[in-house]
Amino acid sequence: MPSRVKSKSRNPKGKPVRYSVTVPAPLAVQLRRLARQRNLTISHALVELAERGIQAELDAKDELASAYERFMREQDPAHKSRAGKNLVRTIFGKDAIAEDSLL
Repeated sequence: MPSRVKSKSRNPKGKPVRYSVTVPAPLAVQLRRLARQRNLTISHALVELAERGIQAELDAKDELASAYERFMREQDPAHKSRAGKNLVRTIFGKDAIAEDSLL
């Protein structure tokens, strides 16, 4: 008797999927407040925040790629140094490089 194999793409794009998540109490308070402010259900507020978070991740990845490309493309040592500092800031944050106050 052949076994049934579940297809990985059973859920066509666009069809909603139901998830159950446990949210830490402090986050739940903020989530309720956000949902109330935006006149959304908690589920819709979660979806909106997830979409914004995913978009922020994609934007950060794109910014990193472009900073890396600028660094690799630069030939002039002064410009390459600036591009390198920008790349380091992109990776580690804007306060990653201490400025020399003596210069």
